[in-house]
Amino acid sequence: MEHKTLQFKELNTTFFGQYWKSDTVKAVVLILHGLGEHSGRFAHVAEVLVKDGFGVAAFDHFGHGKTLGKRGHNPGYESVLDSVGKFIEKTKEIFGEKPIFLYGHSMGGNAVINYMLSRDHDLNGVIATSPFLQLAFQPPAWKLSLGKIMQKIAPSITLGNEVDASFISRDENEVKKYIEDSLIHGKVSPNFSLSFIDRGAWAIENAAKGNVPMLLLHGTEDKLISPEGTKAFAKNNKHATLKLYEGGYHELHNDLCKEEVLTDILQWLHKQNDAVD
Repeated sequence: MEHKTLQFKELNTTFFGQYWKSDTVKAVVLILHGLGEHSGRFAHVAEVLVKDGFGVAAFDHFGHGKTLGKRGHNPGYESVLDSVGKFIEKTKEIFGEKPIFLYGHSMGGNAVINYMLSRDHDLNGVIATSPFLQLAFQPPAWKLSLGKIMQKIAPSITLGNEVDASFISRDENEVKKYIEDSLIHGKVSPNFSLSFIDRGAWAIENAAKGNVPMLLLHGTEDKLISPEGTKAFAKNNKHATLKLYEGGYHELHNDLCKEEVLTDILQWLHKQNDAVD
């Protein structure tokens, strides 16, 4: 398996990315990570997909991982979608014209869903795990009010992102790795938090506009992002397949059910890719 890093530029920002491939690639899966984390945390997912013949690429969002810029901040939601579009172009240079599937987790799930709904694209399908469509908790009223004010006068200021590490997985080893990862941070600016909350609600309301096959996966005990938002989206989109994992926490690919989750993703990818052929 070949593993290399990549870079691309968008809005005066140099983005860090990486890709994994074998000698034969039948389709490409592009992974978008969640809030506060980075693309490297999906290396084990990439390895599983590559063994089954898929090429995989991932990149670090604005303000995350090894991408340059202030931690936890982005210039605006449309800029996030612009970076996704540029990432797709970059990976086409690497893999050529292959079927493309966007795979987003949490914040990345919000981004891939909204990209599919609001941008011109040639995607063959979308996978969203624990997509950030509706929070599972109510942020303090003062923080929301302050965030809306600061978004107008100082949009790059950062506050805590309210992510409790113990909520990401039922596997204590995964929680420990999360806490000890030096590239993970707990910062978020109003441009990140408020815009993603707003676009999550918009996506649910406009779910019927989705026109490609979708796989939506969510744990029933996710304490960060509500499975109710994912269920509402699936109800409004005739192309969506929804699976709930009983007792599952937020990071399904790092939870006790991870083998089942990766098997489900692979089976769905094979089914969709066979349909393309």
